[in-house]
Amino acid sequence: MQLALSLVVPLFNEEENLEELDRRVRRALAGRTYEVIYVDDGSTDETWSILERLAVEHPQLRAVRFRRNYGQTAALSAGLEAARAPVVVTMDGDLQNDPEDIPGLLEVLEQGYDLVCGWRRERRDPLLRRAGSRLANWLINRLFGLRIHDLGCTLRAYRAELAHELALYGELHRFIPILASMEGARIAEVVVRHHPRRGGRSKYGALSRAPRVFMDLMVLAFLRSYLDRPFHIFGALGLGMALVGVVIDAWLSLEKLLRGAEIGGRPLLLLGTLLILTGVQLFSLGLLAEVEVRTYFESQRRPVYRVRQRLR
Repeated sequence: MQLALSLVVPLFNEEENLEELDRRVRRALAGRTYEVIYVDDGSTDETWSILERLAVEHPQLRAVRFRRNYGQTAALSAGLEAARAPVVVTMDGDLQNDPEDIPGLLEVLEQGYDLVCGWRRERRDPLLRRAGSRLANWLINRLFGLRIHDLGCTLRAYRAELAHELALYGELHRFIPILASMEGARIAEVVVRHHPRRGGRSKYGALSRAPRVFMDLMVLAFLRSYLDRPFHIFGALGLGMALVGVVIDAWLSLEKLLRGAEIGGRPLLLLGTLLILTGVQLFSLGLLAEVEVRTYFESQRRPVYRVRQRLR
């Protein structure tokens, strides 16, 4: 039987929620041909034992178990890679996302979108977490030109061709709408429910991840603008710094020649020379990066564009 839907759910120490989650998934997807892929992200409780038991009575259930905890990005990546249906849905395993919202996402996806994101308009999280999320969403939308209210909601529906193209690492699961927009995907947003956590505690939202999230965001900002033309930024910076250094050293040289000024001990001379050397290094780095990018695209035969549709 042809699968219509793959549901991917990352899990980490969710023994208190897993059985109820599985019941809700089966109820929400009744009547559909689907598979549910649970990814055990190195749980240290009874999560895997419960999955083994559930698999006996739930033939649509598949599971992946990591040797250790790699994080939510790795868990989602493994689930997306394992998905076999033409449509993929992801959601959290803590019962804060509601499986009953999946049909609504699929209805919008069928209108011609490549990605439909859930919007937790009424979030059931602590005030500090909600405020931080709103600020982050506002900044990211301004930086990347998006109009997504809730970039961090895991409940999403994807067309499989997009899901399989996403290269996820670090903390990039938080920025999947950005990655999708960089691939030219058509993105929509649907209001979904968000429930208070019933059991256990949050494992994937710690503030300690904030620095890594920020660094991944900066990488995406760079890749969005300069992935296939790194020389444009490194070359421009290097040339600008070198020119400033040349101007400084030329002015000091004129002072030496015309007025006999002593310039050997002046910090400005050191600054000018440092700017020239740094500029030359950046310029050279840009050239090397440009060569590397061209070599990669040519050796992989990978185009720098994405085709949405062809006629004949």
